[in-house]
Amino acid sequence: MAQQQNLLGGRYLLKDKVGAGGMASVYRAVDQVLDRTVAVKIMLPQYASDATFAARFKQEAQAAAGLSSPYIVGVYDWGKDGDTYYIVMEYLRGTDLKSGIRSHGALDPKKVAQIGSQICGALSVAHKHEIIHRDIKPQNIMVLPDGNIKVMDFGIARAKNSHLTQDNNVLGTAHYVSPEQTRGQELGPTSDIYSLGVVMYECATGKVPFDGDDAISVALKQVNELPVPPSQVNPNVDGDLERIILRCMEKDPANRFQTADELRRVLNSYLAGRTVDVPEPTRVIGAAGAGATTTRVMSDSTQAMARPVNTTSRPVGGAAAVNTQARQFDTSSYNTKPEGSGKGKIVAAVVAVVAVVAIAIFAVSGLFAPAEQVIIPAVVGMEQEVAEATIRQNGFEVGDVTPGASDEYPEGTVIEQHPTADGVQTAAKGSEIDIVVSSGPEEAATTKVPDLSQAENEEDARNMLIAAGLEAGSVTQEGSDTVEEGKIISQSPDANEEVEEGSKVDFVISLGPDTTPVPDLTGMTESQARNALTDAGFGMSRDEAYSDTVDEGYVVSWNPSGSQESGTEITVVISLGPEESEPETPTTPNTPDSPETPSTGEGSSDIDLTGMTKAEAERAIGAAGLTASFSYADGTQVGVDPDHVISWTVSGSTVSVVVAW
Repeated sequence: MAQQQNLLGGRYLLKDKVGAGGMASVYRAVDQVLDRTVAVKIMLPQYASDATFAARFKQEAQAAAGLSSPYIVGVYDWGKDGDTYYIVMEYLRGTDLKSGIRSHGALDPKKVAQIGSQICGALSVAHKHEIIHRDIKPQNIMVLPDGNIKVMDFGIARAKNSHLTQDNNVLGTAHYVSPEQTRGQELGPTSDIYSLGVVMYECATGKVPFDGDDAISVALKQVNELPVPPSQVNPNVDGDLERIILRCMEKDPANRFQTADELRRVLNSYLAGRTVDVPEPTRVIGAAGAGATTTRVMSDSTQAMARPVNTTSRPVGGAAAVNTQARQFDTSSYNTKPEGSGKGKIVAAVVAVVAVVAIAIFAVSGLFAPAEQVIIPAVVGMEQEVAEATIRQNGFEVGDVTPGASDEYPEGTVIEQHPTADGVQTAAKGSEIDIVVSSGPEEAATTKVPDLSQAENEEDARNMLIAAGLEAGSVTQEGSDTVEEGKIISQSPDANEEVEEGSKVDFVISLGPDTTPVPDLTGMTESQARNALTDAGFGMSRDEAYSDTVDEGYVVSWNPSGSQESGTEITVVISLGPEESEPETPTTPNTPDSPETPSTGEGSSDIDLTGMTKAEAERAIGAAGLTASFSYADGTQVGVDPDHVISWTVSGSTVSVVVAW
């Protein structure tokens, strides 16, 4: 396509298309300024001229760019080129989690918990920026070559303070959406936690908990049915992990883990082998989020919506009408007659069809007429009693009142409200406003630092830290004579020290014994040899010996050689020169009239050239008043170094010498 040749923003050269989503296509590209490969998301042409979609696309870039986490895909840049918008992101090599599950099936429980913990790390950062992802699913989780993950695609994420018009479309994928998302209600962090629970369920079992022929039937199961316990699908799933997953998937958001940090702490405890204090899941179905209090215990085979005590609902746009309509019928009351009663069956069937059709129509098109809308009052920062009075005075009801830790607001003060009052926002008159009341500053959770000296290698040490809810800090290397290569020499903070969760731990990895090559001392004087050894970190001891080949004061040999540990003492032998001997009776050189006295170099009484170089042999022959004649041969066969004498013969006044080449 022509667009592939574009140089977006005068900087990003598009290469090839690597993916596509509902609003945009993704290309691999080269950043020509920084010379690096990046991923560029480009809004589809049909949406580029739509102001609402353009605003959402721009908001995605701004929101995602503010998120910094090792578990979130980095956003580098964004802009507009001509009529289209684009976002520049980190280019990842790996595979999405969905493909991994399809290839390998159910994962090991510990791996499931590790993946869940890392996703929690990403969600924690997003939620602290008041951003709800809204589309947590395996397709949006990238598994990197090192086994870690990154959360992708904030394409339908929405910040809580967004002023974009809210519609009733059910966003996200039906297999992973929370019940409140299916109903079109206000979403919070617990909605992402529900979706994460579904992801962990699929990782642990290889199957999604709810499936159907179409998105609507699956979404209805999210609301009306309980999941089959993971251990019944995969017996390898232990009870602790099962309770964690099922608590994430509670129908009532209040019964789930309330923050990503809370869930992460529990998963890290599970990874570390500590006791996991998670209650058994609720095996009931109720009118979650609708103000109803009566629930009905469900069997594992048949699960339907329970009968509420009243029809009071919490409307959110058209959602109020749907939920009220569905809850006005109690399907269980129509099945009390004997099996032969056709009337009861007919009524129950009609009721079920009406309820399903009502919800389906809402989910697809949001056709129900909203109630009277009034402006939402802002109560954040008020004392609880004043806030509740203000809510009622403005035509609303006080919904759920939950405690929450806060460093900013004093105890007893409202720190959050749902729905929010940012800008000029409205909601149905008579609907509920939930508030979160400060319980004071949150006490930081602590954990014990693991003993990294027990780790097999760096990767093992990092996994131990993750399991303890900690992070690796500075990692350095140094030599050690006592710690095996690859093992941990030291750490800071120390093992078993109590620190805040999320703290960083520095550690030092052993390179093994610290060795250095002993320098070559050939041709050095004693002083030069001592300086060379000192500079290399060695000591020196002196020895001496006579030598016919090395001048006095120079190095004859040294031991040990090769690579040695720093500080090793090297014994250096210094030459005393040739050893003096008793004067010999001079011999008369052979003359042409005298018989020849050949020599092979062994025991010659005339001259001894053993161990000499060519030059030394030539000087010795000349000093004896003889004439030298040289030839060359391969010295390796007899173990003689190059340029040294192999053998010689004396014939008259001529000494024929064979020298190694």
